[in-house]
Amino acid sequence: MKKLQVAGLILFLIGGLLSGCSSQQTSAIAGDGNTVKIWVPFSGPDGPKFEEIVKSYNQSQDKYDVDLQIIPASEYYKMVNLTLSSKNNVPDLMVMHADRIVDYAMKDQLLKTETLTENEKIDEADYHPKALQASEVDGNIYGIPLDIHPLMFYWNKDLFRKAGLDPDTPPQNAREFKEFAKKLTVPEQGEYGFAVPTVGTQPFIFQTILAQKGGKLFSDGEFRFDSEEALSTLEYERSLIYEDKVSPSGLAIDGALKLFLQGKNAMHFNGPWMLAQFEESGLDYGVAPVPQIGEKQQKVWANAHNFVVPKKKEGEKLSAISDFLNYVGNNGMAWAESGQAPASKAVYTSKEFQDLNQQPKVAQSFDLAEYPPQVENWGQVSEFLNEEINLVLLGKKDPKKALEDAQRKAEQYME
Repeated sequence: MKKLQVAGLILFLIGGLLSGCSSQQTSAIAGDGNTVKIWVPFSGPDGPKFEEIVKSYNQSQDKYDVDLQIIPASEYYKMVNLTLSSKNNVPDLMVMHADRIVDYAMKDQLLKTETLTENEKIDEADYHPKALQASEVDGNIYGIPLDIHPLMFYWNKDLFRKAGLDPDTPPQNAREFKEFAKKLTVPEQGEYGFAVPTVGTQPFIFQTILAQKGGKLFSDGEFRFDSEEALSTLEYERSLIYEDKVSPSGLAIDGALKLFLQGKNAMHFNGPWMLAQFEESGLDYGVAPVPQIGEKQQKVWANAHNFVVPKKKEGEKLSAISDFLNYVGNNGMAWAESGQAPASKAVYTSKEFQDLNQQPKVAQSFDLAEYPPQVENWGQVSEFLNEEINLVLLGKKDPKKALEDAQRKAEQYME
């Protein structure tokens, strides 16, 4: 197996770009036609789990070889932009978040998956339909799913017991959620029912409650940042801090998470990627799908990891790529052990997967997944909204005015 490369990759790529590598040189760097170079952003605890899959694949056969390169998550899309724009050092395969695919698909930088599914080794029917939807742009699918990662609900069982609540029965709706939060809040001991983050996971929480209220951030070609549903969502979150006082005010980034890990925040929304950290904390905690706080429907914010194939001058290694993706689809339990729920039916319907604690609950949310809008440069546009929400939750701005300002900024940006 090729050596796992983490340190030094960025300098290597930049050096190659500055020296003006040709496509022929890029192909040589990537290896022969049976070698697949793959980039992934798994620089946290999930990295070793994905590496296990790659090692296992390389040991399972001797026809193809996968060269895994882990790029720090904070630098990942900078490097993706750089290499796809220059067409130098382009990998054969990449992992890409669902909300990023539209940016590259619209620039015609990715292959449609029909070029892979023509190969009998890969069948779209082998994956959860919501996972395939995550990479669909203008009716075309650009990604082979790895997982769906929805927002999840975690609670501190010890604090539930202390408050006289059943530690194995989390709240199911808005009424119960607020009742529980009030019972779990003991200000004099620095304990809170639900610490409302002002940044970090806040966009995921906002989009979850908004979807549950029947709202959308973008529809019919227009932004909906200042909709009635958005205002109701923001006022609800604000009320938890300043009216119900079940949350401390002025939390900095990761403030809610730190309180949960310290045993001071009884209920917490976060992603399945937190499994390792929560288990290491020693907390007696529960995990379940996010309760339905909105009035209209049960929905939850979600994103997804997808395998995408960049368009390359020297041609695609489709047979090798298809063989590897077929293997991952049937042998993804190592990825499940990272806390994630693989989107392959062969994995998430297996007894081995169902015997896990958190992961089957993640899979329960697949049908409820509400992805970010398929809007180019959504990361930048959504920041206008996130910044205004932050000001409201810090008590520095009126909710209605904040959402109107976010709407105006988004419209101006897209003009």
